[in-house]
Amino acid sequence: MSKLLAALSPAPSGWSASKDPCTWTNVNCDNSTGNVVSIKLDSQSISGELPSELTQLASLRSLSVQKNSLSGSLPSFANMSSLEELYLDSNEFSSIPQDFLLALPNLRTFSISDNGNLSPWQISSYLAESTNFESFYASNAGITGVIPDFFDSFTNFQNLRLSYNNLTGSLPGSFGSTFIQNLWLNNQQQGLSGTIHVLSSMTQLSQVWLQANDFTGPIPDLSECLNLFDLQLRDNQLTGFVPVSLTGLPKLVNITLQNNNLQGPKPEFGINVKKNLGNGFCKYTPGPCDPQVTALLAVAGGFGYPITLAQSWKGNDACNNWAFISCDAQGNVIIVNLEKQHFSGTISPALANLTSLRNLYLNDNNLTGPIPESLTTLPNLQVLQVSNNNLSGPIPNFQSPVNVITFNNSFIGIDVSTDGGSPVSGQNSDAPIPSVNPLSGNSNGSSISAGIKIVVGVITVIVGVVVFFVSCKCYMKRQHKMKVSVKGTAVLTEIKKLDIVNCGKTFHVHEDGNIAIPIKVLEKATNFFSEENVLGSGGYGVVYLGELDDGTKVAVKKMKDGASHTKGMNEFEAEIVFLTKVRHRNLVALIGYCINDNNRLLVYEYMPQGTLGHHLFDWEKHGFDPLTWKQRVTIALDVARGIEYLHSLAHQSFIHRDIKSSNILLSNDMRAKVADFGLVRKAPNDKSSFETRVAGTFGYLAPEYATTGRATNKVDVYAFGVVLMEIITGKKAVDETLPDETCHLVTWFHKIIRKGHNLKNTIDPTLDLDDQTFESISKVAELAAHCTADKYFRRPTMEHVVNVIGPFAHKWKPLIPEEIEEKYGGLDIHMSFPLAFEYSSIESLSFTEAKLIGHRLNQSAQF
Repeated sequence: MSKLLAALSPAPSGWSASKDPCTWTNVNCDNSTGNVVSIKLDSQSISGELPSELTQLASLRSLSVQKNSLSGSLPSFANMSSLEELYLDSNEFSSIPQDFLLALPNLRTFSISDNGNLSPWQISSYLAESTNFESFYASNAGITGVIPDFFDSFTNFQNLRLSYNNLTGSLPGSFGSTFIQNLWLNNQQQGLSGTIHVLSSMTQLSQVWLQANDFTGPIPDLSECLNLFDLQLRDNQLTGFVPVSLTGLPKLVNITLQNNNLQGPKPEFGINVKKNLGNGFCKYTPGPCDPQVTALLAVAGGFGYPITLAQSWKGNDACNNWAFISCDAQGNVIIVNLEKQHFSGTISPALANLTSLRNLYLNDNNLTGPIPESLTTLPNLQVLQVSNNNLSGPIPNFQSPVNVITFNNSFIGIDVSTDGGSPVSGQNSDAPIPSVNPLSGNSNGSSISAGIKIVVGVITVIVGVVVFFVSCKCYMKRQHKMKVSVKGTAVLTEIKKLDIVNCGKTFHVHEDGNIAIPIKVLEKATNFFSEENVLGSGGYGVVYLGELDDGTKVAVKKMKDGASHTKGMNEFEAEIVFLTKVRHRNLVALIGYCINDNNRLLVYEYMPQGTLGHHLFDWEKHGFDPLTWKQRVTIALDVARGIEYLHSLAHQSFIHRDIKSSNILLSNDMRAKVADFGLVRKAPNDKSSFETRVAGTFGYLAPEYATTGRATNKVDVYAFGVVLMEIITGKKAVDETLPDETCHLVTWFHKIIRKGHNLKNTIDPTLDLDDQTFESISKVAELAAHCTADKYFRRPTMEHVVNVIGPFAHKWKPLIPEEIEEKYGGLDIHMSFPLAFEYSSIESLSFTEAKLIGHRLNQSAQF
């Protein structure tokens, strides 16, 4: 207390070095111990600094020094276990120590607002240890970084005020499980982004200030927020309709929505509500919009109300300078042209309400789901162009002549059913399998005659029959080659049920197509595991290139004989069990396995371009060209999607635990798949951490996992962040040939980012840098830094990672017809159907090839 008195100027009234501090004005002590428990110095017009010795006041519960002119660095207040209230706001403090607020289990209120001189600092993850936290006031306090995702750990948290800082990123999902009443996040320098959907789960909200940010998407349904009285959403990028439920909130008295891109009917609030609503509503007064406007806004809703449409589709006349819309002289919408807009989402059935529509162009987007059946009711529709999307399901049967263009949609026009059909190689003959049937649907021009329609129908039936015939021939040939033996209905669903199968005798088939392959087949395929066939090796063993009798190239991983039997067998079994339960285009597929005496082998699809590590670090040695930035960021997106699937999109959540560049394999078109699943573990359903044996690779291990053995899916996020750094720099995660200060990539990279050094000096020199490329790299570098944050609370989810990387990645394009012809043996898929049938070697076609040919011939017939 003497140090505090000496540091303040002037001395607070009633304070004297000659008196017991417990007698000082506004100082309270515990009567039983004589220890100081409270210091109240607010609004005393004092200056000076708070001495570090304050942390020696072990019994201090409350410190109030707000509204003064105090400056200098703040004490850390670390380990003051009794501290409950800390009021530091409205001063001139300059910096915050690294362990600021560490280990304060009883902290309830912390206020540091209006300290504009503070050097930039981030909210530390260890604040989550203050489980009694109730109120956090830090507006205009120099905070940077993302809002940490730990607020659901506070059972009594009610007030969060972080306005006028430099926070970035999105609202954390943990907000939805909190009891926050007062939420101020307005006026961030760069602007918070993402949607505000989490507000719908924050049912205790009473005041929300999110204005002057960069939030996007629609306003969520807040009908459960019955205590909300003040909602400030102005100056964002919000789109879509204002929910009707918002107008019925019983306590709402103040709302601002102006300077967004909201659409639809103008909301009608009660006369007691103070409001500012200015937006692109269809009318100045409440009431329904024009039917054509309503229909088009529903179309925008199917795409998630993209900002490009919201900025143009304003007012109540769709023919008045609405982008992508063309009308006739009578004011009827006749053309909707939304091609190549990078839209995702679904096609809205409300398009059927545009009764004058003639041409609808939705091609070259990322749309999913079916073509709405309601479009068949459009009396004037002539062209429906939906090619180059991800649509699925049947093509509706249009009654009038409509040119339906659907190519390059993976599942369009194909009925994937579970009844009928013949089994194909690798499937249980007793189990139903998908059968492929071209579906009905007219795609002719307006001049097509009834006779041609009949011919088209006949050709469609013939295509279906031939595809069925081809698939049967393929199946019989593979049956003859592979001699698959399946007895009864004893389908093996887990490797434990094999009882160590002797692979030297017969194939055993899993219900998902994975098979136990005879050792003789693999010996023949790999030339008896010759040195010439070695693709790579590691602690697990050796990987060999193999070629099966039907020409299929595979990668055969032969587990090391000298490995611990228990450990090696556990990883072997884990990988098979895992890969029989999950399938994803960005995960390497398991074709089969073999257990024969001491041999344990796994057979994977072959990835001809090797590992990402080869292309980043040893490209000259392997004769590769250096990867371009577009290739790198596309590879990163592929890997992120694979990990995202493991974490949140599979039937249950998994943690890979060994993400690294050598476990990322590349195809001929430089698309990436994640490999090596021997260390995969199921994540707990409650998303909490779990303790396990530390496994993985040094340099990619998250610090909390390496030190405690407790794993969450954030260990994969950390490892992925390291891979991003490797992609950007061309440097290995750990390179002991480099000086100590640069050998550990994460430490070096963070130092560069934190100190604001020139990022260009860290970028792989093989990359060609233009302004656009550098901007993309900068964003990905920032993401890599967030992914490798030292505390797992501060790392983003893989869903967020995918959303960040997605816009920078190269959009996938399918093979052009010439490439397809070359890939499938020179077969001319434009050849007439009888000639194709006569001259092609049907027996040599795979089921997939037959399906492709049949589908293309069906499309040719339709056109």
